[in-house]
Amino acid sequence: MIAIIKYNAGNTCSVQNALERLGYETIITDNEEELQKADKVIFPGVGEASTAMTYLRDRGLDQVILRLKQPVLGICLGLQLMCEASEEGDVSCLGIFKSKVYKFPNTEITPHMGWNDFTDLKGVLMKGLKKTNDVYFVHNYYADLSNETTAVCNYIKPFSAALEKDNFYATQFHPEKSADIGEKILKNFLDL
Repeated sequence: MIAIIKYNAGNTCSVQNALERLGYETIITDNEEELQKADKVIFPGVGEASTAMTYLRDRGLDQVILRLKQPVLGICLGLQLMCEASEEGDVSCLGIFKSKVYKFPNTEITPHMGWNDFTDLKGVLMKGLKKTNDVYFVHNYYADLSNETTAVCNYIKPFSAALEKDNFYATQFHPEKSADIGEKILKNFLDL
């Protein structure tokens, strides 16, 4: 069973549909016992960082996530909330990854929306991928580069397109919307 964390952030149904197309049984939940029993946990999200962190803290989900031992995949806002802190709402986050989240400068090309490639691939999520692959991004905030960065995107400036540490994995892009490449990345996670 794959558990998708319910925390008042968008995109859970899109992730659920992608996983079910791959043949996996899923549940969308904020129940601690269901999250701990799941084979894998996905922490997706489209939303605002400080509001999302307030929701997680008010329900104790922040501590539940930190205690998970099975593979956990953060997507988009999920990646950002797994970092140390975010400029969006000036909020402390979960601190799993030693990256901080910053806002792109306001320009005619923000937010970062659409297909973009990424490089410097390493880690298990990127297994079997070429050096450059197009994936789908939608975001105004980005995680800076760190030792845990496993893919780099260069949009206005280089940032972490993916991160890995212990049993935690994350992508800034949306694998569930990234066609064959995204499906391969999801499959790499689900095969852990």
